[in-house]
Amino acid sequence: MNEAHDVVVVGAGPVGLMLACELRLAGIDVLVLERLTEPDMTVKAGAINVPTAQAFARRGLLPKLAAVHEESIASVGQFFGGGGGKIPTPGHRPPGGHFSGITLDTAAIDFDDPDFADLGPAADYFLIPQQAIEAILTERALELGVEIRRGSEVSGFTDDGVGVTVEAAGRTIRASWSVGCDGGRSTVRKRAGFEFPGLDPEITGRQAIADMTGAEQLRMGWNTTPTGIYTYGPFPGRILTVELDGPPTDRESPITPAELEASIETVTGISVRVNAIHSATRFTDNTRQVPDYRRGRVLLAGDAAHVHSPFGGQGLNLGIGDAVNLGWKLAAVVRGLSPDTLLDTYTAERHPIGAWVLEWTRAQVALMRTDPRSRALRTLATELFATTDGATTILKKISGILHRYDLPGTHPLTGARTPDLDLSDGTRLSDHFTSGRAVLADLTDSPTLRTLTTPWSDRLHQITAKPTTPHNLAALLIRPDGHIAWATDTPDITGLEQALTRWLGNPGLR
Repeated sequence: MNEAHDVVVVGAGPVGLMLACELRLAGIDVLVLERLTEPDMTVKAGAINVPTAQAFARRGLLPKLAAVHEESIASVGQFFGGGGGKIPTPGHRPPGGHFSGITLDTAAIDFDDPDFADLGPAADYFLIPQQAIEAILTERALELGVEIRRGSEVSGFTDDGVGVTVEAAGRTIRASWSVGCDGGRSTVRKRAGFEFPGLDPEITGRQAIADMTGAEQLRMGWNTTPTGIYTYGPFPGRILTVELDGPPTDRESPITPAELEASIETVTGISVRVNAIHSATRFTDNTRQVPDYRRGRVLLAGDAAHVHSPFGGQGLNLGIGDAVNLGWKLAAVVRGLSPDTLLDTYTAERHPIGAWVLEWTRAQVALMRTDPRSRALRTLATELFATTDGATTILKKISGILHRYDLPGTHPLTGARTPDLDLSDGTRLSDHFTSGRAVLADLTDSPTLRTLTTPWSDRLHQITAKPTTPHNLAALLIRPDGHIAWATDTPDITGLEQALTRWLGNPGLR
């Protein structure tokens, strides 16, 4: 007898695990298939942005992020000779960052800009390595009852229009839907026939954690040289080099000490002895994106849907954003609460953000080129980024705080991320999303509002606590992914019923 599940997620990286958690939170029977027998501990992303941290906070996982962040800060302090303090505690605002290796001066940033308001404590926790994200999500998935099946590589895949049949590790698995979260070389994407247009790579990047002799000659942080870009730190033994003479001829073989030594000398001009490599990887600036994230009963998320260089640390965050956008929508379709046209909004909302990330990573590579014209442009960019307007704009973009969706409605907050307000009952607005349901913040305790929303009470969490600081808002309807679906500053609730139906489905369906 064939095995059956509501949804099969292919890939147990952070994106697949986050999606599985979101689906299971909504009561969906989800199976995660992973090719690898153990988690991949290769050095990858080292930080998260504000929307990612907020997504974890909404599901009650902020204390786990905080613990990892503190460990990372201690490691940074060790790298800087025990002094610490090199990465400030931001105080509910994003830290600094870089664009194309041009480090932003936090002293130049206008943190009084309204876009930095009401980010909540999640903005304080950013030094979270990808492996820690994966460990937190694995633990959470198992707590929720998700089955994660490792050593199960997908070998066959068929979408017959009413469901999906997956062949993996000698088993035949039937599901209503399948989501490929299996990385840039996605088997699901290829077998399902998604197009993957984009630009070919032109760089070779190497990142490693290594024991080195002579590394004290390297300059800490991001550095531009006549032959490329490199960064040393902020953790002990971490080195990243970028050469702009074409992509690597071999992406698969392990990086040897000799290869890493040669790359370091090519880019920095400094001879370093690599005594041991603990983790290392090559990367390029291959940039591609599928035109539509859905094809029949198959969807893609994370690197399976879009690939780009890692500059600016956008990849992990982009994938987590995909997962939290898709999870509640797919769950509503599986449960029969909403038609499958709801899934069309997944591409409509996430594709533009993915396209923006690809453009910004391409621009960063352009500024890294070593020809005289590109170096002149880099000098100009460095001067602009040192201004208050330049540094503030770049930080707002790379931190993700400007991410919003084009949703129906006239209120200026519609489509934006919800502010994480302090409430009069001692909670924060983010504390009320742990169930995975949408939230209606009735900030005036309106009987009319309560009556209207009663038919959706099984999929809507309502709160009446008021903000502790003055706000003009009277009510907010916030989707499970933290984006505002409807808002009003007055007792007028025009448009609320339509928003409830659009995003939460027919109230007569259970």
